[in-house]
Amino acid sequence: MARRFDLLVFDWDGTLLDSTAAIVCAVQAACRDLSLPEPSSNHAKQAIGLGLAEALRHSAPDLEEAHLPLFMGRYKHHYLSLCNELSLFDGAKELVEELFVSGFTLAVATGKSRGGLERALEQSGMRHFFAATRCADECFSKPHPQMLEELMEELSASAERTLMIGDTTHDLQMAVNAGASGLAVAYGAHSSSVLDALDPLARLNTVGELSRWLRSNA
Repeated sequence: MARRFDLLVFDWDGTLLDSTAAIVCAVQAACRDLSLPEPSSNHAKQAIGLGLAEALRHSAPDLEEAHLPLFMGRYKHHYLSLCNELSLFDGAKELVEELFVSGFTLAVATGKSRGGLERALEQSGMRHFFAATRCADECFSKPHPQMLEELMEELSASAERTLMIGDTTHDLQMAVNAGASGLAVAYGAHSSSVLDALDPLARLNTVGELSRWLRSNA
């Protein structure tokens, strides 16, 4: 079968790493620390995938801008206390390794900071699979297309031959904005209904389904 894509770009949190619950818990704990209204889990999930500042503003709309650095510090404190317990989704590392061995160029576009992604790549043993990565503290936050545009330029991939794989509408809208294709996974932060509204190539409910789709369609 002729290959459809050359560059596969993965989101990290909620797509490869099972971190949605930890992110939500850290946001809620940071709100309690600052005596802010605690967002529901669903409301906090909607901001996952954005850059940290944008995500926290969404989760705590009553936050005064002058207190944002303190809020970010409390969030990082709580997230770091949980992150060592996090793991990749079952089958995620095997999938990435299979794609790498098969000759796809792989990259990451994430709402994490550079420091956060480097720590996650080291802990997971996944660094060597990815030809390039982009983070929210060095590019505009999703759904702005800058992350994908820079990755495509660096890795000499056309938009028509690039596939963005993610668990949020921010990932899918970034793909649309960059002229690339989008593939949704529904085991992370955002629900199937909101993902489907952005008309991805497909919406997969497990890593196993994602693996089978990529073998047959990528």
